[in-house]
Amino acid sequence: MPSAEDPSQLLLRARNGDTGAREELIRRFTPFILAVVSRATGHFIRLGEDDEASVGLMAFNEAIDSFRPGGGSSFLTLAETIIRRRLVDYFRREGRHQRVLSLHAIDNETAATVDPLGGEAINMVNELADRRREIERYREELAGFGITFKDLVKASPQHRDARDRALAAARVVAANPLFRQYLLERKALPLKALEKSVETSRKTLERHRKYIIAAALMLIGDYEYLADYIGQGKRGGQDA
Repeated sequence: MPSAEDPSQLLLRARNGDTGAREELIRRFTPFILAVVSRATGHFIRLGEDDEASVGLMAFNEAIDSFRPGGGSSFLTLAETIIRRRLVDYFRREGRHQRVLSLHAIDNETAATVDPLGGEAINMVNELADRRREIERYREELAGFGITFKDLVKASPQHRDARDRALAAARVVAANPLFRQYLLERKALPLKALEKSVETSRKTLERHRKYIIAAALMLIGDYEYLADYIGQGKRGGQDA
C-alpha cells in the first residue's frame, strides 16, 4: 500500500471494512496517539511496554468507526476525546488516578481543530512527535535534579496566586546569570539570594522548590513547546 496515500482515503476505506487501510491509518497516526496518551498520563509512553499505549491504540481504532464526516468536528479532535475517555475508564478500572503532567496549563490543552485529513495532518503528527521527544528530553533533565513528573504533579501549587509567585521566582532564576549558574551547577535553588529578589518568603520558596526548579529549567532550556505552557515560549506569550 503506498505510504503517501491520502489519510482521508485511508479513513474512508477503513470505515468501509478495509483492514489494510485501517492498519495503515493506525500505523501512520501512532505518533499522534502516543503523544496524546503521554500528555494525559504525565509520562513518556512506549509502544509495546506501557498498557496505556494499547488503550490509546484501541481508542483510536474506535474513533475510526465513530467518526461521522460533516459532523462538525475533525477526526483527530474526536480521536483525542475518545482516547482520553478510554484512559479515564482504564484508570478507574485499575483503581488509579489519572496522572497529568501539567504546570496547570498542559491539562487544559485541547486537540487542534484543523481538518486532519490533508497536508496539515502530517504536520500535526510531526509536531506531536517533536513534542513527545521534547517531553522525554525534559524528563531526563529533571531526573538529573532528582525530580520526576509524578513529583511535579504533587508539587504543583494548588492556588493561582501561589502558582504565579512560584513562576515569578522561576523567571528570576532563569533571567539572572548567577542564579542560573548556581542552579545548573549545584542542582539547587539559591534560596538566600532568591528570597531577596522576589516577594516570596524562603519558607514558601522551599515548599515549592521542585516546581520552581522545573519551571526554571523549562525556561532555560530550548523547550519550544513546553515553555509555552508557562507563558514563555518562543511566541513570547505571558502567563495569563
